[in-house]
Amino acid sequence: MAWKWPWPRNAGNDVARPERKSGGLGFVTLHAQGEARWTHRDYTALAREGFMRNPVVHRAVRLIVETASAIPWLLYEGAAEMDDHPLLNLLGRPNQRQAGATFLEVLYGHLLLSGNAYVEMIEAGGGARELHLLRPDRVRVLTDMTGWPSALEYQEGSVKRRTQIGLAPGGGALHLSLFHPLDDHYGFPPLEAALMALDIHNAAGRWNKALLDNSARPSGALVYAPKEGGNLTDEQFERLKQELEEGYSGATRAGRPLLLEGGLDWKAMGLTPKDMDFIEAKHSAGRDIALAFGVPPMLLGIPGDNTYANYQEANRAFYRLTILPLVARTAKELSAWLAPAFGPDLRLWYDADCVEGLSGERDALWLRLEAASFLTDDEKREAVGYQPRDLT
Repeated sequence: MAWKWPWPRNAGNDVARPERKSGGLGFVTLHAQGEARWTHRDYTALAREGFMRNPVVHRAVRLIVETASAIPWLLYEGAAEMDDHPLLNLLGRPNQRQAGATFLEVLYGHLLLSGNAYVEMIEAGGGARELHLLRPDRVRVLTDMTGWPSALEYQEGSVKRRTQIGLAPGGGALHLSLFHPLDDHYGFPPLEAALMALDIHNAAGRWNKALLDNSARPSGALVYAPKEGGNLTDEQFERLKQELEEGYSGATRAGRPLLLEGGLDWKAMGLTPKDMDFIEAKHSAGRDIALAFGVPPMLLGIPGDNTYANYQEANRAFYRLTILPLVARTAKELSAWLAPAFGPDLRLWYDADCVEGLSGERDALWLRLEAASFLTDDEKREAVGYQPRDLT
């Protein structure tokens, strides 16, 4: 066979072959399932669709930030506790607009919704200092020639300004971030891990709202079956439709008896078990959101969770596994950043004895120490964080 077209006539193709049409070939239809649409993964979208529109996210974030910001701070110089110090005063009143608890509440909120929190210190002269929080979506981390973070660029509108990371003359900045496995400079927010659950929960709420507004599915059917047969005329159909919409639709007309004329019969219709699955799907999505934030679902009022024996146990796990680790890492970061500006050997920590949710553990510890006859009183006091008695 020759490779160039048209092929030359030879012994193999000199006889014209009859043309044949393949029969039975019709239209081929391809069905592709639509791709799901998910919320964008930026700070603005997560804050709007999550914290501002989803009750589970809103309550989980509020529960964490309000609980963590209420834990009091302690300052140690070496092993001695400092009751009065300029660093404690700064954390108690970071700036003119915010008290200490409000400041920390916003800081923790930025960490949960963005994975990043940016704190800027401004020196006003005469030893006066202020701490301010920068909104995460307006901040960009700048690196030096070797790729290490060196400064923060804050942009609001068309105005940009830079602040050096660490301490510098006139102030400085601190960047707190949660662990991100694929990014060297920015943190990973917990809400992004629960993004699918967030969209499912919001979609279930919108579906339920549409169901209540316009029935989103027929609550019943009017069947016209006269003995002599036939159909409704166009005029009769429109009149019946108008009467149903004006007299029997809406929440204020629920339960009103329906007056039927001859030949009309009402057939009630309801949701199938498959249609009712959205309720369980909504609860399951709520549990996934709570799991991402580290909040026991029992504390958020989500039904179907029997992991904890009682509310007190769930509350204790919430403090131990979520609140205290968050407060501890924040205290260490602030100590490493602020302590050199106020003096050597300073260390910030939290006062666990003031945490009401851990009072049961504290009482059990005191009972065990009281029964430990092999320890002296000073050793027992040291075990619970108190200084020895002054016997002079």
